[in-house]
Amino acid sequence: MDTTETAAAPVAEPAGTRVRLLVCLGNPGAEYADTRHNLGFQVAEELLARAESSRTAAWQPGNGELHEVRLPGGGECLLLRPMTYMNASGEAVVRVTGHLGISPSEVLVIQDCLDLPLGRLRMRPGGSDGGQRGLRSILAGLGTQAVPRLRAGIGRPQDSGSGTIEHVLGRWTSDERTLLARVLPAAAEMAELAVAQGLDAAMRRCNVWSPDRDHAEEQGERR
Repeated sequence: MDTTETAAAPVAEPAGTRVRLLVCLGNPGAEYADTRHNLGFQVAEELLARAESSRTAAWQPGNGELHEVRLPGGGECLLLRPMTYMNASGEAVVRVTGHLGISPSEVLVIQDCLDLPLGRLRMRPGGSDGGQRGLRSILAGLGTQAVPRLRAGIGRPQDSGSGTIEHVLGRWTSDERTLLARVLPAAAEMAELAVAQGLDAAMRRCNVWSPDRDHAEEQGERR
């Protein structure tokens, strides 16, 4: 995959267009590594571990880590982890899409979401940022809300005494880790599908997925 091609002007494309760039959101630094807000980075690690091959791209945006990835089934894409803090994620995305001529509809942002419980995934071709500041930065930088996103739920705090910021930047509990072990491979699979078959196919699968259904299917296969 050549990452030195000349930039081209973004063009509007249908929702079924295959994804060329996966943008996984999180905060850099060891203190954030195991927090709920870094769920996007955790999905990136899962994708890289599952990949048939991956390498650091020859061209780097300077404010992010860009990888060339061959996914299971042979789908190829770029994977970007912005290495600014979450609120400035759009800076790296704008540099990569502008340099490589990737349109907003060919980007899939992978992010945490407070408004979904842990264990739920949702994929959409566009819309508002829903209060997620990393996505807000990306939409502002690209100048459009027509940016696909895969939202992975982290839920809102159960303890009425716990604030939202403390919850988002808090570490996973032991119970949450059990469920997270099912969510991460599922989120990676949905991203792989968006690359290989397009956003429409991925949304059909993603938006009905649940860990309970996934577990039931696994049990059926073992019988």
